[in-house]
Parts: sequence; structure tokens; C-alpha cells
Amino acid sequence: MSGLRVIKPGPLSLLQDAGRFGWQHLGVSPAGPMDPQAAAWANRLLGNPCSSAVLEIALGGVELEAEEALWVAFTGADMPLNVDGELRLNWSRFHLEAGQRLQIGFARSGQRGYLALVGGIQAEPVLGSVACQLREGLGGLDGEGTRLAEDDLLAGGDGDFPRGASVPWPWQPDYRAAQSLRVMLGGDAASFDEAQARAFFERPWQISPQSDRMGVRLEGDPLVAPQRQWSQGVVSGAIQVPPDGQPIILMADRQTMGGYPILGWVHPLDLGRLAQCPANQNLRFIVMSLEDAQSELREFYRFFGR
Repeated sequence: MSGLRVIKPGPLSLLQDAGRFGWQHLGVSPAGPMDPQAAAWANRLLGNPCSSAVLEIALGGVELEAEEALWVAFTGADMPLNVDGELRLNWSRFHLEAGQRLQIGFARSGQRGYLALVGGIQAEPVLGSVACQLREGLGGLDGEGTRLAEDDLLAGGDGDFPRGASVPWPWQPDYRAAQSLRVMLGGDAASFDEAQARAFFERPWQISPQSDRMGVRLEGDPLVAPQRQWSQGVVSGAIQVPPDGQPIILMADRQTMGGYPILGWVHPLDLGRLAQCPANQNLRFIVMSLEDAQSELREFYRFFGR
């Protein structure tokens, strides 16, 4: 079978597709890639549907061996790539001969890289998705939410191309740049004191080391949030403000219900940039309109064919 054999799995490498939808009423998280744009580009380089399964590699430190000749694509964090000692470009597709080893070093900027195979990485779906959710024990190669391990096989890769290709450089994000993330106000925003809501956008925030795939925790001068007596459904990008006043931005492995007041939502296309930010990085937030966010999302879906 064509595919890549895992020699070194890295600290946290997870199989992810577009996510597990239609089960949130039962408390099942959608999961999916933390940086949807990088994952979509990896698939596009190989002519895959953007929902095809890819390997999300956190931090790097991965080594894979080709079982047969195949094409791969890699995007996302700036991780050194080499094939049997020869350098390869990030944000590109390239060929591996049978027996060649792809070594993915540790990230120099960004946090997560995305590896794609032609046709997507093959695994048995659980509740309609192969997205790996560690906390709930769903998806992944074994269907039980297990991270990549030594000697696993990433099956797929049947296809051919006349040459390599890369994402044009204007579309390759600079993860080293200072990040200003766009926010759509809403939810409980009207219940916040006006000065407190304004303070969220005027103050700098720092990413807490306690952040993970469930949520990015911010540290800074605390906000005073209104009280709420009930829980409600939540979505990725929701900005929750708990009693300690330190906001939490919900990410791919978020819960499906939450009781903390919500100030607004980070633009879905900015969540990928947030996912690439390391702990202790400073962030700023700016307000944008719902209409502008919808327009950008439509353009994104048209381009990637979702």
C-alpha cells in the first residue's frame, strides 16, 4: 500500500479533516485543523478537496519513510524540510521515491505544519470524520483519538504530477509578524460596561502557556464581565470572559456549551494565524463588521471549493 511509515511521530501529530459536524447537540466537539487555511493550501497543491484528511504536526520533530514513490505537500509553520539530507521548500509539493525519508525539523516560526497526500490520508471515519480528538477519544488512524505513533502508516498518495509546485509567496503568511486579530462584536457584548468592552481592544494581551487545541487563554489587565445565569451553545472563535477577567478564545477542540459571557467572535480566517502564535506572544484585537467577515469567507470557500 502506498503511504508514509512513521519513524518519529513528533510531540503531537494528529490526523485532521474539515471536522466532525452534526453532533454538537450531543456534546461532540467538531475538532478539525487549527489552521484551516494552511490545511486547505496543502490539499490544493495536490488537487484534493479542501476537506481531505491531512496530518497536523505541532512544533515538528517528525520523520517519515515512503513505502512507495509518491507526492506530498507541506504548508504551515516554518519547519525545515529535507529528503535524505536534501532541502525541500515549505508551502510546496514534492516527490518522494520509495525508501526515501522526509525529515521535518522543529518550527522556526509558527506552531503547526500540515502534511497532505494525494487523495487525502486514508482512515476509517468516526461519526462522519477522521478528525482526531484526544479528549473525546474519537478519530485518528485507529478511530480512538490516538496521536501519531512510531510505525504507524499514513496511507494514501496514489497520483502523479509532471513537476513540483509552490504556493505563490504573497499567499504565504509571515508568522513572525505582530498579530492584530479581527473581532465581530456580539453575543453578550451589549451587557458589558462600555469601558470594559472598549478596554479589550485598547489593551495588549499575551498568550498564556496554558493554551491548547481547546482554547487560547489570554493574559493581561483583567476585564470585568457581566454575570450570566445560563449556558448556551458556542462556536470556534468565541471570546469568553470568565470571572477572573482573562479572556479565552475557543478553538477547534472547544466544548459545545459555555456559561461565560461572550464578547464577540474572532474572524474564522484569523483563527489560523492565532493557532500559529507561540506562548507569550503579544496580540491586539480590532473590530470588524459581520458583513465584511461573510464576504471574505465566501471568497475563501469559492477559491478552495468548499
